[in-house]
Amino acid sequence: MKKIVGMSLLAAVLLGSNASAIDNVKVNGDAKLYYHTDNQDSGDLFNQSSSAADTALRLGISGDLLKNVAFGITGYAISTLGLENSMVASAWSSAHTVSNPGGSADVSDEAWLGELWIATTFGKTTFKAGRMLLDSPLSFSETWSIAPNSYEAFVLLNQDIPDTTVVLVYAGHSNGVNSVGYTNPIVANNTSGNGLDGVLADGAKFGTHGAQGADVAGIINNSYKPLTAQAWYWNAEKAADAYWLQGDLACEWVKGLKMGAQYAYISPKGVFEGVHDSEGLALMLGYNGIENLKVSAAYSDIDKNSVFKIANLATNNTVSAQSKLYTEAFWNRGYVGSADAQSWKMSAEYDAGIAELGASYTNVNNAIFDTLATPRIGVDMQEIALTVKKSFGSLDTTLVYISTDADDQNNGSQSNALQVYLTLNF
Repeated sequence: MKKIVGMSLLAAVLLGSNASAIDNVKVNGDAKLYYHTDNQDSGDLFNQSSSAADTALRLGISGDLLKNVAFGITGYAISTLGLENSMVASAWSSAHTVSNPGGSADVSDEAWLGELWIATTFGKTTFKAGRMLLDSPLSFSETWSIAPNSYEAFVLLNQDIPDTTVVLVYAGHSNGVNSVGYTNPIVANNTSGNGLDGVLADGAKFGTHGAQGADVAGIINNSYKPLTAQAWYWNAEKAADAYWLQGDLACEWVKGLKMGAQYAYISPKGVFEGVHDSEGLALMLGYNGIENLKVSAAYSDIDKNSVFKIANLATNNTVSAQSKLYTEAFWNRGYVGSADAQSWKMSAEYDAGIAELGASYTNVNNAIFDTLATPRIGVDMQEIALTVKKSFGSLDTTLVYISTDADDQNNGSQSNALQVYLTLNF
């Protein structure tokens, strides 16, 4: 395929447009403050050495350039506001770099365009090109953190087939910390900066996604209304072929009962020729038949010889990339998709009126992190996460407690963490 359209060309298209011809302009954004503290590694809660914080600003503008031609621009900026030299020792986002090595640990401020795209629609077909967020099972934007990763891509969506959406994507670049597809599975193209999340590359810089770009094809069908079925194919010429099948069914006989199944398969190739395939299966059962209450239970099992994790192939797949498996933990990402991991997750959400309450328990047995190491050592992990969410007008607040008991953390002892998420929407 042809090289992705340069961002300078898209900027020229937008800047060269007659401002008076731009219609339906919408401006939105948010300002965030995230804080984390834990008592791992002999630290104490709220101590500077065991705490991290970050602020982020997102500003988005979208509108219509012409009839059936739309555009979108979203800018991100992150800053610790100097907290790393007073209240905390780390930043939240991995897009930061240490700007004063050898001296005080000043952490850089960063700003970048996370989205810059144009899109056109003809009938039931939409074509979109530029820099954007993507959501597919094995290459996606991780939106759980303070700032997401994004892609430079071509996307085609078609809905001519009744109750069916066809998705075709060519993702040429990504600013995830570790785009898979280089000399071996544990060498990153985009390196990590100073932060907790491991999502964004150092400075949020964009690098080639999957060595020569990745092709993604998906089909989502809802012909039988209780069932949403989807099938995805992911291909990077010098990295891997991957497949994802998923079905989610709303039971017609028991109101509120939901069931789901996922299957994933990653077959390495190119520079990874000879590396063992990765394979995983997940099942889910949920119930929301009681007013304001949602509960679910899920199980997943990953093949013991897997090398790539059943997780995002656009961020830090070898360590802590988020997984789309039903069993994914709230905070301790990177375990459930690992080789030989058998995982259980139970969760509940309750809207108490005064606040939204959430609880989850994740148990992972024998997750193998370094699949190239000899001998291969299994890791067990248990996580309990409790959340309280409350909105005050345009201000969203979340308070989180996390208990972690993992063989590879805190010398194998249980630890506690507290987090605060503040988001001001505008």
